[in-house]
Amino acid sequence: MADMTDTTAPVTITAIPEVTPAHADAWRQVVTASLAEDLPGVPPPTPSQAYARLSRPGLGSRLLTWLAYATDGDGRTRPVGAATLRLFDRQGQEHLAETDLHVHPDARRRGIGTALLSAVVAEVRSEGRRSLIAETPASGTADLFCVRHGFRRALTLHHLLLSLTEAHHDRLVELTGTDRPGYRTVAWHGTVPDALADTFAAAKNAMNDMPTGDLDYGTLSWDAERVRAMAAVVAGRGDTLLTVAAVHGAESDDGTAEIAGFTEIVIPDGTATRARQYDTAVVPAHRGHGLGVWLKAHMLRQLHAKYPQVTEVETDNAADNAHMLAVNEQLGFRHQRTTHEYRLALAEGEGSA
Repeated sequence: MADMTDTTAPVTITAIPEVTPAHADAWRQVVTASLAEDLPGVPPPTPSQAYARLSRPGLGSRLLTWLAYATDGDGRTRPVGAATLRLFDRQGQEHLAETDLHVHPDARRRGIGTALLSAVVAEVRSEGRRSLIAETPASGTADLFCVRHGFRRALTLHHLLLSLTEAHHDRLVELTGTDRPGYRTVAWHGTVPDALADTFAAAKNAMNDMPTGDLDYGTLSWDAERVRAMAAVVAGRGDTLLTVAAVHGAESDDGTAEIAGFTEIVIPDGTATRARQYDTAVVPAHRGHGLGVWLKAHMLRQLHAKYPQVTEVETDNAADNAHMLAVNEQLGFRHQRTTHEYRLALAEGEGSA
């Protein structure tokens, strides 16, 4: 194979209509090298995670993929760049698209990123979307790349990491042992129980007031069908979804109760050592009772007891979400890195690529 520093090797950008394991492996090679350069310490995707990510898009969206290949002198090709475009189709977000773009460190400054972005933006325009979102490390060339191509910074995210081996078990016991009068916890694995599906969906809608800066993120309307579909997508990737919820008041005659708040954790592949925090929300009418930290402490105790292979939990919070940052710091999360969310406005009068 030719040296990756060979700047004379021709490069082709290929749209991938149907992702195969070979395509996913090429994408993974580029992303792994890119993360090692730009975000050291972030676990690279496994082969199964790479294929699941590219072949099973998130709920209410489609995913398009492009790969950049360099051809050496004897005709052999190697992946040097990769881009995905997530097109949101769910009601309230039909205007939105999100891209994830990587170039192998040894193939940068050759116009590969620009060529990939051009393909992405052309597709976004053809789909009639007005906003394209991209996330970058807080320092480095990616920030400059976004600005040079017309993106504007819309949100800053702090990524936090909790080492469960250092979590003070007595502190978790203290946090969960303090009663919240009128509330009790209920936990489930995977899909929400039928009796709680409607009230869980209503609680999910509390996420719509979380800080999103200038992302033009839109709003989501959750119902029982959507929360079940979301759980099915996670399960389809081979991941484990765990939920702990706070139920308010006694059950009604039909066995239902009101969910006042919840927190979710996903364990990639069901066996990964680093779990990922998903949504945490408290319904506005139930805020001010410390439910957020209480629920998350219950979840951490569950990880300790039932999933001993999990040694770390990663989460992210908007920089201006002071309340949730304080909750996570109280539980032992520590700052790991900072990223920026950039937005490219494509609608008339809002800017252009």
